Amino acid sequence: MTFENIPPLLDEALAARGYTALTPVQTAVIAEEAIGRDLVVSAQTGSGKTVAFGLAMAPQILDGGLVSLAREPAALIIAPTRELALQVSRELMWLYAKAGVRIATCVGGMDASKERRTLNQGAQIVVGTPGRLRDHLERGALDLSALKVAILDEADEMLDMGFREELEEILNATPEGRRTLLFSATIPKPIVSLAKRYQHDALRISTVGEDRGHGDISYQVCTVAPPDIENAVVNLLRLHEAETAILFCATRENVRRLHASLTERGFNVVALSGEHSQSERNQALQALRDQRARVCVATDVAARGIDLPNLSLVVHVELPRDAEGLQHRSGRTGRAGRKGTAVLIVPYQRRKRVESMLRGAKIEADWIKVPTAADIRAKDHDRLLETLLAPVEVEDEDRALGAKLLETMSPEDIAAALVRVHRAKMPQAEDMLDDGSRERPRDDHRAGFDDSVWFKLNVGRRNNADPKWILPLLCRRGGVTKNDIGAIRIAANETHVGIAAAAVAKFTKAIAQPGHDEDNDVEIVQANGPPREAARENKRMGRDGDRPQRSQLGVNPRGDGPPRGGNFRSDGPRGGGSNRDGARPFRKDGPPPSKHGVKHKAKGNRPR
Repeated sequence: MTFENIPPLLDEALAARGYTALTPVQTAVIAEEAIGRDLVVSAQTGSGKTVAFGLAMAPQILDGGLVSLAREPAALIIAPTRELALQVSRELMWLYAKAGVRIATCVGGMDASKERRTLNQGAQIVVGTPGRLRDHLERGALDLSALKVAILDEADEMLDMGFREELEEILNATPEGRRTLLFSATIPKPIVSLAKRYQHDALRISTVGEDRGHGDISYQVCTVAPPDIENAVVNLLRLHEAETAILFCATRENVRRLHASLTERGFNVVALSGEHSQSERNQALQALRDQRARVCVATDVAARGIDLPNLSLVVHVELPRDAEGLQHRSGRTGRAGRKGTAVLIVPYQRRKRVESMLRGAKIEADWIKVPTAADIRAKDHDRLLETLLAPVEVEDEDRALGAKLLETMSPEDIAAALVRVHRAKMPQAEDMLDDGSRERPRDDHRAGFDDSVWFKLNVGRRNNADPKWILPLLCRRGGVTKNDIGAIRIAANETHVGIAAAAVAKFTKAIAQPGHDEDNDVEIVQANGPPREAARENKRMGRDGDRPQRSQLGVNPRGDGPPRGGNFRSDGPRGGGSNRDGARPFRKDGPPPSKHGVKHKAKGNRPR
C-alpha cells in the first residue's frame, strides 16, 4: 500500500512492517498544512507517536529521497528516560533502514566514550536523554550547528522531571531556522511557555479524542484496608494470570520491598527503578519479552517508554500523582488495538481523591471488590479445563505413559493428580483482612463475644469514623486479627469495640506502643465496661469534674473531619459563661475584655 506525502523508501519500510493504515497522529503530522512547520502535538501514549515524528522529519533528513552526506546531525530527538530513548532509536532504525540513515543513541548508563566515537564518525539522527546530550554538547562531541529539526518526545514529563535547564541549553545551541516539534500527552502551561520561546507559528495538533491508545483499556478500582494492599496485589495477579503485568510503586524502596515479597511467594518477577544499571534494566526487559518473567515492579520514571507487546495488566499499587500520571502509567497496556486492564488499589481513606482524579481524566471505571481466594479457585478451574480440553497432538510416547498410569491408577485419580500438580505451580491466593464490602453492621461485627473486654477510641461519627478503617487500625495497632474483634459501636464522639478475652493481654500491650504516622492521634484505652455502662461512668466523672475535654484527646472539636495532630488545652478558666464541660469555647478573637476594658493575656496554646 502506498501512503501520500511519504518518501518512497519510508513507504517501503512501512509496508514491510505490515502497515495498512496510519494512525490519526501519523496522518496529521504529514498533512499539507503541517509540512515544514513547527508542531505542538498532543497525543496519548501508544498512539504511534514515534513513527509519527519519524515521518514528519523526513523532508529534513532525506535530500531528494536519499540520505544527506553531512557529518553533523540533521535531527535531534530528546526523550526523558533511557528506555524511551532506546525504544525511539529502534523504531527509527527500521523506518530509515532502507535510506541508509545513521542513528546515534546517547543515554545515561551507557559507554560515553563509545557514544563520542559514534558522533565523531557522523550521524544524521541523534537520540538521547537531556543530561547525556548536554554532557556531549559541553565536551564538544555534539555539534548542533547544522541541525534542521529538534523533537522533544514526552515534553511534559521532561519538565516534570526537572530537565528545563538542560533542554534550554540544548535548544539554545541549535540554529534559529530549525523546526521544533513538541510531542506531549498533555499541554500544561510550562509546555505552552516552552513553545512560545522556541517555536514560530507552531501548528497545534490534538488527536487525544481520536486515538485508540486508551479506548481499549478497561479501568477498575478496588478499595482495600491499608494492610491489605500487598494481599490485593497477589490476588489480582492470580485472578488475571496476565502474560505480562506491570505494578507501579511510588519509590525505589517500595519497589524493592514488593519485588522481594512477590519473589518469595513464587511469582516470576523483575524490578525496574532508578537504582538499577542499564545492563540490569536491559536484562529485566528481555526477561519480560522472553516470558521468563511475567511481572514487573517499577517506578513511574523507570517504566517510562516501556513497550511490551504482551502487557495486558497494569496495577497501580500506589496511586499516581494526578490524572496525567494515571494515563501515562495505564497507557503501557491497551496499545496498537490490543485489550488491556488497569486496576487502581485504593485505601479507603483516599477514595474521594481517586474519584476526583478519574473525573479529571474523564475515565469511567468499575468499582470492584478485591478477588477472594474462592474467586481465584473458580478462575483456575476454568483455565485448567480450557487448557486440557484444547485440541493437541499427542505423541506415542505420551500415550504409552498414559497407558502405564492407567494400569496402576484410576482415571479419576490421574485427573486429580494432574490438577494437584497444576495448583502446586501457582502462588497461593491470600485471605483478605477485609473483603471490600462497603457495608458492615455497626453493632454486631461478630457474634459470640459474651466475655469480650471493651476498649474505647477517641473518634466517632463526627470524625468520620467508619468500620472500614477502624477494623484494620485495630488489627495493626493491637497486633490481633479480625477474628479477635467483636462488636464495633460508633457514637458521636467515640467508638467502643469488644476484644475477645483471649486476646486482651496481647492487645493491651500492643496499644501501649506509639501509633503509626497515619493514626498516631487515635487513642485506644480500656473502657469502664460496655458502651452504656461506660457512658454512665463518664457522666458521673463529668459531674466530679474529672472528665477529659475532647481537645485533650487530639480530636477535631468541630467534628467535621479525621483527628488532628497535636493536643491543645486551656490553662485555666476563661471567665464568663461555660459550656457543659465546664470550659468556655475557644473564640477566634481571643478572650473577651474584662469589665475594666483591658483584654486578658492569652494563656497556653490556643488553636489558630
